[in-house]
Amino acid sequence: MAAPDYVPVPVDDPARVYQSPPWRPESWMADRPAEIVGRQPLGPRLGDPGPDQGFAIRLARQVRGRLVLTSGESEADALSGTVAIAMRRSAMFGRAPSIHDITVALTLWGYLSEAPVELVTLRTQVFAAVAHSHHYMERRAIVDAVPEEMLRLDPASVTTLVRNEPSRILAMANAALAGQSHDDHA
Repeated sequence: MAAPDYVPVPVDDPARVYQSPPWRPESWMADRPAEIVGRQPLGPRLGDPGPDQGFAIRLARQVRGRLVLTSGESEADALSGTVAIAMRRSAMFGRAPSIHDITVALTLWGYLSEAPVELVTLRTQVFAAVAHSHHYMERRAIVDAVPEEMLRLDPASVTTLVRNEPSRILAMANAALAGQSHDDHA
């Protein structure tokens, strides 16, 4: 850091200049203790890693206050579960989350418009308290219940699917509920 002109400097001190760090003759190797060698492991409850996944949380803030909820439902729970779905969807495409991922997840569960009573009844049970960190397994069951082919659809096609094939959406909701029940006994 430069000193003001009025600060005395000893005459015999050498001038300080930039020095580059020492040169390393060997190349860098990925040999850290937690380094994944090869492909990302696949399996139940391992998730779907993708770039900048936390951005989905930022995107979810944009839809706060716009969800269609019934009594007994929490906006935090709805956003927590659907953000996890959005993260999976974006990871499937190998990119960071976008608002379309959030829209697809919210549309699948009927949070952006009036949903059928059967779906609301199921989602109230499925999403209960998933915003709490100790409900990770329940949140994973929600994510795992959504079929990959549904996640590959664009938002308009998801809206059409929800409107025209409610039985598929109810089957997804029942699978999420069954997955959560299975986790309770595991």
